[in-house]
Amino acid sequence: MNTGKVDVLLGLQWGDEGKGKVVDVLTPRYDIVARFQGGPNAGHTLEFEGQKYVLRSIPSGIFQGGKVNIIGNGVVLAPDLFMNEAKELEKSGHPLKERLHISKKAHLIMPTHRILDRAYEAAKGKNKVGTTGKGIGPAYTDKVSRNGLRVGDILCDFDRKYARHKERHMKMLAALGWTDFEGFEETERHWMEGVEYMKAFRFVDSEHEINQLLGNGKNILCEGAQGTMLDVDFGSYPFVTSSNTICAGACTGLGIGPNKVGNVYGIMKAYCTRVGAGPFPTELFDETGKKIRDLGHEYGAVTGRERRCGWIDLVQLRYSVMIDGVTELIMMKSDVLDSFDTIKACVAYQLPDGTQTKDFPYEIDNVKPVYKDFHGWKKDMTKCKSADEFPQEFRDYVSFLENFLETRIGIISIGPDREQTIIL
Repeated sequence: MNTGKVDVLLGLQWGDEGKGKVVDVLTPRYDIVARFQGGPNAGHTLEFEGQKYVLRSIPSGIFQGGKVNIIGNGVVLAPDLFMNEAKELEKSGHPLKERLHISKKAHLIMPTHRILDRAYEAAKGKNKVGTTGKGIGPAYTDKVSRNGLRVGDILCDFDRKYARHKERHMKMLAALGWTDFEGFEETERHWMEGVEYMKAFRFVDSEHEINQLLGNGKNILCEGAQGTMLDVDFGSYPFVTSSNTICAGACTGLGIGPNKVGNVYGIMKAYCTRVGAGPFPTELFDETGKKIRDLGHEYGAVTGRERRCGWIDLVQLRYSVMIDGVTELIMMKSDVLDSFDTIKACVAYQLPDGTQTKDFPYEIDNVKPVYKDFHGWKKDMTKCKSADEFPQEFRDYVSFLENFLETRIGIISIGPDREQTIIL
């Protein structure tokens, strides 16, 4: 029997590593691209042929003709936002209804989930997590408390189920003393329009579909959203997302046995960023941090929020490589560091008691980064066509990262365009 393979593509930092572009570069090797977790809080930006697209819920393989794209059971989907995104893509000539399948077991983000998101954040006061307010957390909370509304429910007694869930949420909001419902009726109307629009797509039992495709020798690329350090179990809790962003999440988010997973591609930036609240040991508050933000255009694809910027954190990356089982690293935005005299990499943490560690600790609030300095390469790499053109200082940096992380770097990105990708 010719069994296909499942490869997984993940972000290794706090999200925003540039996964969308890499999926687009890798998809020609695969028959199917599947999203396995997350919701419309994560934007994957792709640029090619002079156009820029931001995908929030739709897998990044949608631009490759003839590929099946699957939204898996681990995803939470907002019908109105999905409709907006899909219509934009259809306008640009991409026939989505033929290419995109949606798991019946994926959970729906209701309009009341967004209000609950805002109400919970407001109740936390200065301990805010910094959510995007898209209702992701409350939707996953309903899922694990066995109160969720799923895509499959759209096909069966939906109005009654929706009304019951909405009534429950309204009682919760009343208990929180929440009174701001401005624009809710319009949002709800648009949301219901999105539900109707979704009916034109193929709803599937994605676990059966994926395993049948594998049995037929098809190759699948699983696309993660956010990053490893936002994983609800292994990230910098409680400043995390509500799903499993690590490699294991591909198994639970799509119904794939662990023995089916082949390559695990781990994506990282040549530096590090973070959005929202939470600890970030290598964060820079000076001109260097600002320069990285400006050169790297570090603003959220969905929210427009400024990203916090800092040097690469190899303690954190070593941890991510370990729990994800990364087989190959992909380094993004190397060109952003082209003009720096000195590049720094965090190679250990100094703990509050003065000792040093290379193991990622339970608490990272009070650690101090221990840096190794590298000479900057001081060359514009955006025009490089092959690795032979890389300056020696950059090669030394890459070589050090590979040795420290004990994993080879297979792809280096030197600009936002599909063409600006060097495969080593």
